[in-house]
Amino acid sequence: MNNSNKISAEELPGRRRRLLIVVALAFAACVAALIGVFAWAVDDVESDLLDREMNCCWEAGATPAWMSGQLGIRIPEAASDRRAGYKVGERHDTGLLSFVLPSKEADAYTGRLLPEDTRMIGNFHPKEKGYRPAAAFSHLGLAEPETLVQGLRKVSLCPDDLDSPEGKRLRRCVDLFAHEFSPGTTRIYVRSTIEPTVTPSPASSGP
Repeated sequence: MNNSNKISAEELPGRRRRLLIVVALAFAACVAALIGVFAWAVDDVESDLLDREMNCCWEAGATPAWMSGQLGIRIPEAASDRRAGYKVGERHDTGLLSFVLPSKEADAYTGRLLPEDTRMIGNFHPKEKGYRPAAAFSHLGLAEPETLVQGLRKVSLCPDDLDSPEGKRLRRCVDLFAHEFSPGTTRIYVRSTIEPTVTPSPASSGP
């Protein structure tokens, strides 16, 4: 018998080790592939759920005029590109309002809205570009003001003891943003959290 075909006792452990390494590597590759497929599936499901949440429960008939009345935010006659949305939530609703003004008029408008001791501030801690709040301005085809930095000013206001000329009209607490997106042109953004029990739906109340 040819001794060259026999495996010596010294060679056997080495071959077993190499075989075990090959099996372990193959197993690890399979596990990694399964994890990758699972992660992709989870991301896909989460993305789908997020898209549904972003697009769900927006009331029809929430016109800028209706939203203006609900918030107590007057829309100047010179305002253009007026947009509004009203989203129903499980715990609270959210109202959105936006319009564009010449920057000088926007400054005068916000000046009439703010109390004398209050100033709008810059967005020093912006959200990342992928930021998607539950009630997003992207539903209105706009960028989220929280992600903007250059030319953006913001303030939060509540109607309590607000006796400024425009502030007297305010009916709900709002987050107000003014963004000069091009020289001489400013977009006003307004977001308000609303108790659903105190606000009629746009469809039932009309514009």
